[in-house]
Amino acid sequence: MRAFREAVETGDAEAVEALLAKDVVFTSPAVFKPYAGKAITAAILRAVVRVFEDFRYVREINDPGGRDHALVFTARVCDREITGCDFLHVNEDGLIDDFMVMIRPLSGLQALAEAMGAQFDQIAKEAEALSA
Repeated sequence: MRAFREAVETGDAEAVEALLAKDVVFTSPAVFKPYAGKAITAAILRAVVRVFEDFRYVREINDPGGRDHALVFTARVCDREITGCDFLHVNEDGLIDDFMVMIRPLSGLQALAEAMGAQFDQIAKEAEALSA
């Protein structure tokens, strides 16, 4: 998913949001219940940009049919180095309708969960503003 990868790598939050389907479902590596909807997913992704340091994609795996993609990344959260993967599925319109993230190691995931928890109020405000 070249357009998504380029938008993330250039920090273009509006372009990332434009690639999300209205009914996108975001599955966090740290929270049991998925988040449904474009506004909350976009707000979460904006917070991730604030939390991750030294983020970069290192590998891209694509389904030959073109609807499923995996983007492997590395980043740092506080003093923890992490490796993760964004699993994306696109709908018939080419928009992301399923977005699942996995992170390793556990200590890195714990640091991410703590850092994202500190962003919760801002995420809620941004999601409300984006849905208006």
